[in-house]
Amino acid sequence: MSHAEELKKGERFEFGANWTRFLSVLDDERIEEAKKSLQKMLGVEHLQGKSLIDVGSGSGLFSLAARMLGATVHSFDYDPKSVACTRELRKRYFTDDPQWAVEEGSALDPTYLQGLGSFDIVYSWGVLHHTGQMNQALDNVVPLAKPGGLLFIAIYNDQGGTSRRWTKVKKLYCSGLPGRVLTRLVFYPYFAAGRLLADFIKGRNPLTSYAAYKSSRGMSVVHDWEDWLGGYPFEVAKPEDIFERYQRHGFDLLRLKTCAGGLGCNEFVFRRLGE
Repeated sequence: MSHAEELKKGERFEFGANWTRFLSVLDDERIEEAKKSLQKMLGVEHLQGKSLIDVGSGSGLFSLAARMLGATVHSFDYDPKSVACTRELRKRYFTDDPQWAVEEGSALDPTYLQGLGSFDIVYSWGVLHHTGQMNQALDNVVPLAKPGGLLFIAIYNDQGGTSRRWTKVKKLYCSGLPGRVLTRLVFYPYFAAGRLLADFIKGRNPLTSYAAYKSSRGMSVVHDWEDWLGGYPFEVAKPEDIFERYQRHGFDLLRLKTCAGGLGCNEFVFRRLGE
């Protein structure tokens, strides 16, 4: 089934359309936050002399951040509009740059992946759980990492019954216009009320809280809400499952950042064993 057919049948969220809207709020401050998040999780100051592949580049923000840090970048995404977003950022900041390739491709296509070679860093934040075949995608990206190379992924946390209920919400959202309207009417106020309560408890100014959200990897709170509500296909995993899977593939865990058992992604940085 093609990407367009999945959208028509309500089997996939239009991630690329959401990222297209996100580009309208992208600014230098968000880009700096994206760069900082890469530096922190990878434990580096720069990426000069390194190659990075962005598996599911989305808006292209982190491909851009990696390129600004000095990496040679290869970006690909399954969603044509996400590919267009990434190409737009390359056009804005690195026009005709031979060290930044952008193309359409799938993490579920082993033939495509085999033709890409291997990289110093494999980056895939919040992507592989949206493929519809997460375990296959997790395995497919293994050969992309060079021996001694890094794998930086983020996967939705398994919350048991709560995750199953969110799956139903996401399917409703993707079912058509009535489903989108209903889920937005119900959950946007719910999310806003939750942030207001958190601001009150933590003594934050609600008026500045939303603007400060960009310090979270340079992202936008409203676009993240939309991504969360519609993000389907949707799969989850416990942190130990991800750890054990990549341990079997010959990776060591270097860094782990969890969402404390709650809603969101657990982040992992692995190193592939070998020289």
